Amino acid sequence: MERPYGEDMDASSPVELEFSSLANSLELLLEAAKTALDHDHEAARTSLTAASFILQSEIERRSRARGSTAGGLAPWQVAQVRSFIDRNLHRTIHASDLSAVARRSTAHFSRSFKIAFGESPHAYIVRRRLEEACRLMLTSSASLSEIALSVGFTDHSHLCKHFRQALGESPSHWRRERVIPGTANSSHERDPCNAT
Repeated sequence: MERPYGEDMDASSPVELEFSSLANSLELLLEAAKTALDHDHEAARTSLTAASFILQSEIERRSRARGSTAGGLAPWQVAQVRSFIDRNLHRTIHASDLSAVARRSTAHFSRSFKIAFGESPHAYIVRRRLEEACRLMLTSSASLSEIALSVGFTDHSHLCKHFRQALGESPSHWRRERVIPGTANSSHERDPCNAT
């Protein structure tokens, strides 16, 4: 890998930053699949499945946002809310915070959000936290506990619960399958999600 996508881009807008982050995650997953293809077909398939999941989610999200229907959020509100969520993943995000960003009443906001995004605010935030956790697992040597806290989960087990629900495996197993041996983040970490 020469240089992650977007390093030479002017990442001044939240949309460009979000796209750059998504492109980097996809590039890393595809590179891991390419590396694993020769010696571990299962790891390659899992990487490709995760990349496909991320890409399909983004395509669906963008198409829903563009096709804003009556009662949903205006495009500027979608952009502002999305940007606010991405900037604040590390902390608790309340519906009242999001409704203030969109300049809507809290009662009306959740319904409008679901129309615009196709999922509830909570589901969207959890999905974005998982996407960011995946990106960090591939690009950093931080422990899963540190990653969990940095993306807004209360602790490692909270990350494990949501990760298993969404991807069907523990975060440490997912990370081990995608890490290229000899890289900084190839350390072996005990998996509390699989502790019995």
